[in-house]
Amino acid sequence: MPLPFAHRPEFAQADFIAAPANAGAVGWLDRTAAWPQGRLALWGEAGCGKTHLLSLWSARTGAVLLTGPTLADGPPPAQPLAVDDADAAPERPLLHLLNAAGEHGRPVLLAARTPPARWATRLPDLASRLRAITAVGIGPADETLLRTLLVRLLAERQLVVTAPVQAWLLAHLPRTPGALREAVARLDRAALSSGRPITRPFAADVLCNLIVTEMEDLPPSKAPPLLL
Repeated sequence: MPLPFAHRPEFAQADFIAAPANAGAVGWLDRTAAWPQGRLALWGEAGCGKTHLLSLWSARTGAVLLTGPTLADGPPPAQPLAVDDADAAPERPLLHLLNAAGEHGRPVLLAARTPPARWATRLPDLASRLRAITAVGIGPADETLLRTLLVRLLAERQLVVTAPVQAWLLAHLPRTPGALREAVARLDRAALSSGRPITRPFAADVLCNLIVTEMEDLPPSKAPPLLL
């Protein structure tokens, strides 16, 4: 009987996959003292590694890692601050956090899907502060990064998937890290509940809805062929 234990991704330094797409972000995180006004924002599509980079920077600097949706008013911690999903944070607590961090000289690292200057904000003071934050994008994943990420995700969940099936997944899934993460999670759940090995027909059956759904949101250049 499969037990409903939540999967916890690994965010150690050894688990981070360095690639041209994230080289700019990594370079900025190595130079915290050079951040204009002590603030930096990482942005990119879901699953591109923002949370991993925030975790590494927090571990290296002793920063407190917060999440935007749970951000609340109150005294900010006396350490550097990192806020994941910062674009989902309530506006007033985020403004207070940025103001307090600036007054005490604490660096702040934000992560979101879009640059802060593009967030929809109602508070003028917050909008001006967000526009002033240096934003570094994480680019689209290349073939090497996607292949390495798939192997890493399967290994984290101890899934046995042959090389031909892995190649099929890379050829047919949308070419984004987020799509790979969701696909591996679905395969893991389906394999546990059915007790079946992950073959190509099995993967096609489990992931058909993901492929169709993801393709609706992708430009033609990122949509894979639907050949089963």
